[in-house]
Amino acid sequence: MERENTIEFAEGTENIADSEAVFPEMETAEATALDGPVPVKPKKRKRMDAEEIYGTFLAAIPLIGFLIFGFVPLILAFFMAFLDMGYGWNIADGEWVGFDNFVFLFTTAKEEVGISIFEAIGNTLLLGISTFISQILALAVSYLLSRDIRGRGIWRIIYFIPYVCSTVAITLMWKYMFDPSYGIINQIIGNTDIMNGAIEWTTDPTVFYVTINIISIWSGMGYGILLYSAALTNINQSSLEAAEIDGAGSFTKFFRIVLPSISPTTFYLLIMGVIGMLQSFTITNVFDKGGGPDFHGVTIVFFMFQYLYEWENVGVASAAAWVLTLLILLVTVIQFFGSRRWVKYD
Repeated sequence: MERENTIEFAEGTENIADSEAVFPEMETAEATALDGPVPVKPKKRKRMDAEEIYGTFLAAIPLIGFLIFGFVPLILAFFMAFLDMGYGWNIADGEWVGFDNFVFLFTTAKEEVGISIFEAIGNTLLLGISTFISQILALAVSYLLSRDIRGRGIWRIIYFIPYVCSTVAITLMWKYMFDPSYGIINQIIGNTDIMNGAIEWTTDPTVFYVTINIISIWSGMGYGILLYSAALTNINQSSLEAAEIDGAGSFTKFFRIVLPSISPTTFYLLIMGVIGMLQSFTITNVFDKGGGPDFHGVTIVFFMFQYLYEWENVGVASAAAWVLTLLILLVTVIQFFGSRRWVKYD
């Protein structure tokens, strides 16, 4: 018995010796615990190679462009909104006037130039009705083109062409077509006896809103058709098939499956469309540089443009720019909060 214990003790000693030989770090760890922590050598920082430097440079180009052409002008406009710049552009010559430019903008601007900032905002909203009409029509057209019909690719190209064309060229084309005297639209209406007399597309204040909205719808609908067409192809077909098996009709499938599935695309188009609507300028400026009949074509940006270049009041124009900035920010935040109720990302 005593011999067996001796043999087991010897074997245990050999196992310990073998483990120390196989795991020498155990001995090092014990020594470290007794002697204190071993200093860790700092890792050498990896140097960027040429490819990484080139990639970083390319990625920084948009940021540099935003800083130069976006952020810096934004800060300068903020300071100029509180200065009386006179008829110059040198910010160092400006005189601090506090909120006088904003007070003038909301109170006495109409007396001086004939239109107030509130009327410009109202014109912008009325001329921007096309944003929502265009989005509805784009959804309807793209849904029809998603069916298995002949030549749907050609139709998509036809609808998208106006979007990629120059806005100035499109506006000039429609301006000649809407001319009350020799425009082709009034000639067609006159030949068909639809209306008695020519329609004053460009001189009647109420009809002027319709004219600009028609141009905006025709030129902007193609972008929505393109995005909606892509979104409709990504809808889960098994959901549609299951709904059809359960007896759901086309109306139910569209409003219960299709619309929720493409709601992120609808939200994106709505956000970008509203921002573009609030920044609208080109069509009204090219169509009538005087701002349309009774200033009905003066949008917020048109209002800023006139104060900046025609009436040469940089301070008031900068104040109007910040009013527009805050308005866009407010509308966008409201849209994002409202989207939680109807946008589905599943």
